Amino acid sequence: MCSQEKELHMSSRRQPAQLKKQILAAFLLSLFILTPAPVFAREQTDALPSLQNFIESVKDGSINTLRGIYVQNVMAFPVVQQPSGNPGYVSANPAAVTQFKMAAKMGNIGLLAHNYLAGADFSKLKKNDTITLVYGDGHTQSFIVDDILEYQALSPLSPYSDFKDLAAQKTLTAEQLFNKVYRGDFHLTLQTCIQKDDDLSWGRLFIIAKPVSDKTAAFLN
Repeated sequence: MCSQEKELHMSSRRQPAQLKKQILAAFLLSLFILTPAPVFAREQTDALPSLQNFIESVKDGSINTLRGIYVQNVMAFPVVQQPSGNPGYVSANPAAVTQFKMAAKMGNIGLLAHNYLAGADFSKLKKNDTITLVYGDGHTQSFIVDDILEYQALSPLSPYSDFKDLAAQKTLTAEQLFNKVYRGDFHLTLQTCIQKDDDLSWGRLFIIAKPVSDKTAAFLN
């Protein structure tokens, strides 16, 4: 499912189309794999560490590798990377989120988590919350939550489902949804599932956060 290998040798004219298909396939797979499973439960966590203590706990010296996400009084999770060749991988660790490689190909940052595990805390975020990303060398990057998007999956068990925007009541294809949440100016996207009643794969939640500029940072401080 969504894992057909690309040809080893492609002509330059075919590369953009093949890359587009690869990116869309990975996104479709992430939408499907994030579907909740009732057999897991997220355990209660202890009090969150301070930001500085969290930085010390996740840094490993790798300058450009994302290692953690921190939101004061909301979450403090290590970030794991997707294995090479597995663009649909999402960690089953209840206390970790996964960086979405295909978002990086678009020049943005995407983080995935199951909503019965670490993704449960994504729904606690509000507009204007500050999200701090921590890299392996200890440096940080801050974002402000700018938009919270909720979509109903019209065919929840299909990775090719169309999605209905709950706010605008507009239906998007999976490709249109990918373009909306992962393309555009540099930003951070958090992605997880939405459960409604007994339907565990009812919808998808996207948290869109913009980078904090020097001017905004000065205002916040």
